[in-house]
Amino acid sequence: MANPNVLTFGDHDFEAEVLKSDVPVLIDFWAPWCAPCRQIAPSVEELATKYAGQAKVGKINIDEHQAVAQRYNVMSIPTLYVFKGGQPVGQVIGAVKKDAIEAMIKKAL
Repeated sequence: MANPNVLTFGDHDFEAEVLKSDVPVLIDFWAPWCAPCRQIAPSVEELATKYAGQAKVGKINIDEHQAVAQRYNVMSIPTLYVFKGGQPVGQVIGAVKKDAIEAMIKKAL
């Protein structure tokens, strides 16, 4: 990924990086073959830059890391969650507008 503010999470570091994070975390569950995932990627990257230092923004490739996706019942992608204090506090599914994603982040801050 070109944006250094967009992190890559996986099954192995999800608990440490997301559930135990001191700041809210936006997770984009995606896959490389998913056209709607590619469609929202620029919005996710913009928000990662805008909220750098206030929130973490990361992606989980569901083809490579299925355990977390299964744990949170990710049935279609893109699915975006915001976690705060180890709990999901917001969710959107599909190629939504950047405003809908940003609203979840703002609510968690």
